[in-house]
Amino acid sequence: MKVALLSESPADEAALRILVGTVIGTVQFVAPGFRARGWPNVVQLLPAVIRHLHFNTDVDVLVAVGDSDDSVVHGELHERPNYFHPHCRVCQMRAVFRQTTRKLPPAHGRAHVLRGVGVAVPAIEAWYLCGRDSTVSEAAWVDGQASGRSPYSRAELKWRVYGTDRPSLRHEIDCALREVARHRTDPRRLEHDFPGFGALARDLRASRPSHGGRP
Repeated sequence: MKVALLSESPADEAALRILVGTVIGTVQFVAPGFRARGWPNVVQLLPAVIRHLHFNTDVDVLVAVGDSDDSVVHGELHERPNYFHPHCRVCQMRAVFRQTTRKLPPAHGRAHVLRGVGVAVPAIEAWYLCGRDSTVSEAAWVDGQASGRSPYSRAELKWRVYGTDRPSLRHEIDCALREVARHRTDPRRLEHDFPGFGALARDLRASRPSHGGRP
């Protein structure tokens, strides 16, 4: 299966290559990946990237991942048929996929490029800490949003992962790869503690040929 990645940094892409492979096995990645300059650049780029991959490549799946920052966190209510929350980034990216692929003609033997959407709450460094720091989870962040007292800041997460507030790119990549190595053989802890990753994992599993893909 051929997979393209849209992420916010080279370190994110390096980690996602490991995590995507952990969920669905052997993967051929399109290199280099597509890069967004933070949010909202992710959703701004998505339509053009989807159309490019659809018409000019035989890529099967586009994986798009961004940070939630302080936005509304995707929850069970959002999974109801036809539900859309305008401030939820998972809902936004899914809507872009639907709207962009709806009228595309078949190309390269497929109806359209399949989606793989994930949002890291509140930042991808929280995913990196999963299994190492029990205080960091999506539930902890959501509880903090509800109470108005965040359990940690995004800057604190970065410090816990990198040991500095100004890591070099090489250091970021090295730390990201070291942290996600815990999940190489079993992503269930990451899926449980971070439903934003769980949503991505479900998309990826649904895209495998044995599942027939998504309509």
